[in-house]
Amino acid sequence: MHVALRRAAHQIHDARPLVFDDPLAVSILGSEYQQELRRTPDGHRRPFSAALRAWIVVRSRLAEDTLQDCVRRLGACQYLVLGAGLDTFACRNPYPSVRVFEVDHPSTQAWKLQKLEQAGVVPPPSARFVAVDFEQDSLRERLLAAGFDERSPTVTAWLGVAPYLTSAAFRSTLQVLAGFTIGSMLVFDYSQPRSALPAVEQWMQDSLGARVAAAGEPFQLFFTPLDLAQELESLSLRVVEDLDAAALAQRFLSARSDALKLKGKAGRICVVAVDGKQPTDGDSSRGTKEAGVGDGWTA
Repeated sequence: MHVALRRAAHQIHDARPLVFDDPLAVSILGSEYQQELRRTPDGHRRPFSAALRAWIVVRSRLAEDTLQDCVRRLGACQYLVLGAGLDTFACRNPYPSVRVFEVDHPSTQAWKLQKLEQAGVVPPPSARFVAVDFEQDSLRERLLAAGFDERSPTVTAWLGVAPYLTSAAFRSTLQVLAGFTIGSMLVFDYSQPRSALPAVEQWMQDSLGARVAAAGEPFQLFFTPLDLAQELESLSLRVVEDLDAAALAQRFLSARSDALKLKGKAGRICVVAVDGKQPTDGDSSRGTKEAGVGDGWTA
């Protein structure tokens, strides 16, 4: 809900053109949260602070720009949203050739579908809602059961998730994504370790880390760009772009008249391409669909 509030605040408080135009971002909140959103008198005050709002809308924009590029180059493809929360793309999908698979925990997804119903939003036939309990279910099996085609080019948006995962959970999900057809793309955000940050940002990361830990979802996973690239390459995943705040601001926030600004060096967004498939279970072929892959998040 806090992420959705910031996407919605962008639609109301920030200058045009919007970085991320989402016509359903406000309506999906429901009346109670819409009132809270509109009580914020300007673009600066908490709980919709401009820096975090900028991060959230920039990462969503980059993911959907990556999908748009895939559609232009390849035509039909799939869009996979992992940890979808209140993301609305499945209900505003402008591409007739794109099927959207939303993956989330069963209880979270049921809540999201209830919010859509209350807002009078009817998901189109191109939307597939895939409930996955990652402690018990296989991500790959659930996707295939929902009609997902591993042979079709796929763009995966995995936003606001990686820092909360264990290393094993992160890698097992990457193993599933690495099994998609060559040329598929992945967009995800991650955080650098404390040791890679200047002193003031170390303090800020400590403060934020304490708050999310108190809420029951501590930060667990950090990478330097080099360490991440090596982890991805071990699974035949190639880094296309690894963007810091300065590069993201230059692309999406230059010449704006509002308060949207990215701060700090901790957060980065990585765009990754599937180059081929690692052999598993004795299968020596690469890039084929027969070899096994991991079962998704397991922790």
